[in-house]
Amino acid sequence: MSAALSAQNERAPFELWTAVLGNCLKPRGAASFLIPEALRFVLEIPGGWRIDSSMRFSTLILLATCSALHAQTDPFKDLDRNGDGKLSLSETPDAVKPLFPLADQNGDHFVSQEEFRQFAAKSVVPANGGALDIEELKDIDYVGKGNPRENLDILVHKDRATKKRPLVVFVHGGGWEQGEKEEGTGIIRAIAATGDYVAATINYRFSDEAVWPAQIFDCKAAIRFLRGKADEYGIDAEHIGVMGASAGGQLVCILGTCNDASMEGSLGAFTKVDSRVQCVVNFFGPTDFMTFFGKDVPIETIRAKNTAMRVLGKTDELIRENARTASAVTWISKDDAPFLTAHGTKDNLVPFAQAQELDAALRKSGVETHLIAMEGAGHGFANADLNERIRRFFNLHLKGEAAEISSAPIRVN
Repeated sequence: MSAALSAQNERAPFELWTAVLGNCLKPRGAASFLIPEALRFVLEIPGGWRIDSSMRFSTLILLATCSALHAQTDPFKDLDRNGDGKLSLSETPDAVKPLFPLADQNGDHFVSQEEFRQFAAKSVVPANGGALDIEELKDIDYVGKGNPRENLDILVHKDRATKKRPLVVFVHGGGWEQGEKEEGTGIIRAIAATGDYVAATINYRFSDEAVWPAQIFDCKAAIRFLRGKADEYGIDAEHIGVMGASAGGQLVCILGTCNDASMEGSLGAFTKVDSRVQCVVNFFGPTDFMTFFGKDVPIETIRAKNTAMRVLGKTDELIRENARTASAVTWISKDDAPFLTAHGTKDNLVPFAQAQELDAALRKSGVETHLIAMEGAGHGFANADLNERIRRFFNLHLKGEAAEISSAPIRVN
């Protein structure tokens, strides 16, 4: 099933804008890795993804804004809390405050409704002045068994027959027991809207259906499927990047480090296709289940209290073995993909030490690694500086654009 998207299409991503406003999603449960703060982080990545003058658009946050202009709800009125017909800086979401002076065309320190509309429209017009044509292909079965947990959505470009682009794949979180690919919809739309990337978001099986390594079998099958369909989707099969948060972060870390046949699985029609990826963006994913709960902590004391234990199995023997194979640090070798990890120093769900351990192990093996400590942040954050570093990281490793990527800590207020 497909749906065409363009800069003038009223079905483009209104939900991205409402997500930035913080009023479109409520937490679905109390799973350890699915909380409102983490949801906010995941949905605000596109809002802070700033595009410089060398790229096609001035900003991606206004892709959603422009789309929302055609929706039933007026985003300007949603922002204009005092109803005075203009937006002040204090009424502007933090993720887009750096753009306020650009929208304030007359310099009066307010953004009128007309300025708002003009800037939104101007910000989503490609450099060539035409509409951005993207096609959304939904609910694609990447295994072929009819399981909705093994579906993906992908955004492809209309010129895919003549132009190949790198691919970025998003993997959602949710404690390996809930979540859905649609949580990445806003993110992949923002990435694809640069005109430089194909982007996809995937489902994978939950722990109540199958324990580890089913989840990585699914992720690897999805990568093989997308690489196997590279010509059809306009993908540069040699340049695939992945990004994931929390449980999704754990999975992309395995994608970036593990090329062992025992973790490959045999799902789908492309079993002979390579599942390796060329770079990894990991947001606060568990990386070593052997140290996750601290040293010398008996399994029986934590089995019933943490979602991580449920994905690893039921017996102590199975849990110990799966804890080893589900840990990215187990598989690290010198030929692994480059990593960028962002992790809150005050994360009380996945300890910051997990990111430090991964970074140290990658560095010891000679693998490029960037650990960005989000100082003061918990299990979720949004930051424009971080998003600029992520943009540079992807462009470096997927497009070959030279870039300096800072690993300096970022203070999160």
